[in-house]
Amino acid sequence: MQRSAEEKGYEALSPFELKNKLVSMAEGHRERIMLNAGRGNPNWVAVAPRQGFFQFGMFALGESGRAPHRPGLGTVAEKEGLSQRFKGFLAKNAGAPGVAFLGEIFEYARGVLKIDGDAFIYEMVDAILGDHYPTPDRMLTLCEQIVHAYLSQEMLGGDTSIGTFDLFATEGGTAAMDYIFTTLSENKLIRKGDKIALGTPIFTPYIEIPRLNDYELVELEVKQDENSDWQYPDAEIEKLADPAVKAFFLVNPSNPTSVSMQQKSLDKIAQLVRTRRKDLIVLTDDVYGTFVNGFRSLAAAVPHNTILVYSFSKYFGATGWRLGIIGIHRDNIFDKRIASLPAADKEELHARYCTVELDPDHMKVIDRMVADSRSVALHHTAGLSTPQQVLMVMFSLHCLIDKKGAYKSMAQDIVAARFKTLYAAVGIPHPDNSCDAHYYTTIDIPKLAKTRYGADFAEYLVKSFEPIDFVWRLADEKSIVLMDGGGFDAPNMSVRVSLANLDDVAYAAIGKGISELLADYYDTWKKSK
Repeated sequence: MQRSAEEKGYEALSPFELKNKLVSMAEGHRERIMLNAGRGNPNWVAVAPRQGFFQFGMFALGESGRAPHRPGLGTVAEKEGLSQRFKGFLAKNAGAPGVAFLGEIFEYARGVLKIDGDAFIYEMVDAILGDHYPTPDRMLTLCEQIVHAYLSQEMLGGDTSIGTFDLFATEGGTAAMDYIFTTLSENKLIRKGDKIALGTPIFTPYIEIPRLNDYELVELEVKQDENSDWQYPDAEIEKLADPAVKAFFLVNPSNPTSVSMQQKSLDKIAQLVRTRRKDLIVLTDDVYGTFVNGFRSLAAAVPHNTILVYSFSKYFGATGWRLGIIGIHRDNIFDKRIASLPAADKEELHARYCTVELDPDHMKVIDRMVADSRSVALHHTAGLSTPQQVLMVMFSLHCLIDKKGAYKSMAQDIVAARFKTLYAAVGIPHPDNSCDAHYYTTIDIPKLAKTRYGADFAEYLVKSFEPIDFVWRLADEKSIVLMDGGGFDAPNMSVRVSLANLDDVAYAAIGKGISELLADYYDTWKKSK
């Protein structure tokens, strides 16, 4: 078929690029409303921290205008007495949206985090005005302390015995990925031809980046088991025992399956690292962790070996803000391995970083990432914009003061309700898994075909059509855009549905469309017999 030939061409693309073609096909039918459940941006917005952010911006502008250079040209805020003037601003504007929130987070920062009031307000005022380069460039001092407290609560289970992570504020989680690959490669921690393990299915850039000629890494799949709630079987985890495997990269909860690792898997990996793989590099991307109650990151299980990536984008409805974090424990294997490199490698790295550090041989790996993020030569302009860091603080404190977890419950309820609506419309029981984030879900179409219409039909479906044919026809015939699961190394002809970015009722239509299209394939098969 002509369509089959065209589909073959598109199968070579990333599923995110294929999605653009599907969108154009779905939009081509003006008589239908397109339902695009492809991208993962949420359609909710965390209001309270944004209200606080913008109110605080007005306070900061008032401080800047206390002694202007010229009309309309403010100055740097004066630190002395700043917190008292801030209290006056709160009192004067009591009742305005976001003002009560500002009062709560100020008291929390002082009372619980033990941060000096003037120092806190001064850093936030200067940062939100954005009139200085980020200093420190890795992350502003108090911003780092506050975000660390949030990550400790949400990613590390509040276990303070784990110790302290240095944080690097980045332009979203994708920038974090880019910087990490660059620095691991530049610092000889991974080299061309090295074998790395990928926890699959996985966010496609983790599959695609290692194949670039910048890295040329060999990929080994550590596969989740679809029939065991998308968990990693012990035999798959055991693959990490091979000393040829230099690193293990995973998304947890996973993308596209949206399920987190069970504690027993975390424990097994921790035991393996402590005993047989003390040198294993772990990169865990935990952006969806807040959607699972009791979530614990691999960074909590193997803190000294792990690079933690987190983004504020999904939980707070902030994909456009580009707010990401890299966290590396202060006592880590990366610094130790760099220190033990051969002399020739250390000389090369000394030359790379000597223009930005007096003692480059003892430069921490996370500080090397900061330098590498600006190609070293532009290190003096490194760092995430300071207003973005203030919003990170607002988001973090929003959850730190929420002791009853009201915000978490609301965010989780939104996606969980859509999850149930979708499966009910497809006509199958929804998975019941306490580790499920419900942010996405992956539906295995051949498996559904076998359950509904029998093994012979499922075999026909797989053998007769290209793997992307199902998402292709959904877009063309139903104006429903879903992601091709096979592009994430999920089962071929599976689909990833984002449960975050459409109104609740849309998921009933999506589920119905999936079921109807499968029935159309079945009718075609029956007529062909």
